Amino acid sequence: MSDALPPLREVVAAHGLSAKKSLGQNFLFDLNLTGKIARAAGPLESATIVEIGPGPGGLTRALLKESAAHVVAIERDARCLAALAEIATHYPGRLEIIEGDALTTDLGALVGARRPARICANLPYNIATVLLTNWLEAEPWPPWFDRLVLMFQKEVALRIVAKPAERADYGRLAVLANWRCKTRILFDVPPAAFTPPPKVTSSVVELVPRAEPLPCDRALLAEVTQAAFGQRRKMLRQSLRGLGVDPMVLLEKAEITPTKRAEEIGIEGFVAMANALKAQRGG
Repeated sequence: MSDALPPLREVVAAHGLSAKKSLGQNFLFDLNLTGKIARAAGPLESATIVEIGPGPGGLTRALLKESAAHVVAIERDARCLAALAEIATHYPGRLEIIEGDALTTDLGALVGARRPARICANLPYNIATVLLTNWLEAEPWPPWFDRLVLMFQKEVALRIVAKPAERADYGRLAVLANWRCKTRILFDVPPAAFTPPPKVTSSVVELVPRAEPLPCDRALLAEVTQAAFGQRRKMLRQSLRGLGVDPMVLLEKAEITPTKRAEEIGIEGFVAMANALKAQRGG
């Protein structure tokens, strides 16, 4: 069912918009698909949704049409603001447009006390992983958002949800994401759904914050995973030497076999190593 606004292709033409590669833009025109993404972020009726990089507003329109109570759209590209303003006029009082860079914007402050709040976005590919890492490293935890529903290149999505069994994809991002969240891929999106079509398939990923992640110092967990995966072909007894402590003592305290490699260690193992590192450093 239409939202009575002009088709997105007409909006793009009227405002002279074209996707900029430098901004990681790929516009979504398929209303069935944008509706599917919006519904994946539901229930929306009482929710505040933060959208990153709305562009001409395909997903924005879907979120509002699916009854999102309030949408905060962060757009860096000033060319898109007029098109977004037309959507705001069509849905009075429900769309807040912020011209700015999501990497430097305090999203929690923008949302304020409005709860529940979540992020739903077709993220710009060139900053998607950095944005996700920033959100996963939020303090305090649990964070201000109750869920992330985000589109990534499929290869990144696989890295987010990977388990030790998927050795090629399993790495630092998977450890951080699954330590603090429950993750899953909801569905794939073919290149043809975008304008211009990217060269790769995309995937929509859901991340739900864990209320009580395994107790661990986030900075030390990052340090351990960086050391371990930075030399992922080496055994842990070798790759952890850069931590400045005796890796054999650390691994013994964490109850991990020294000949294991990073890709064989689950979340619990990395948390145990981070806690052992804290103990060895006298923390």
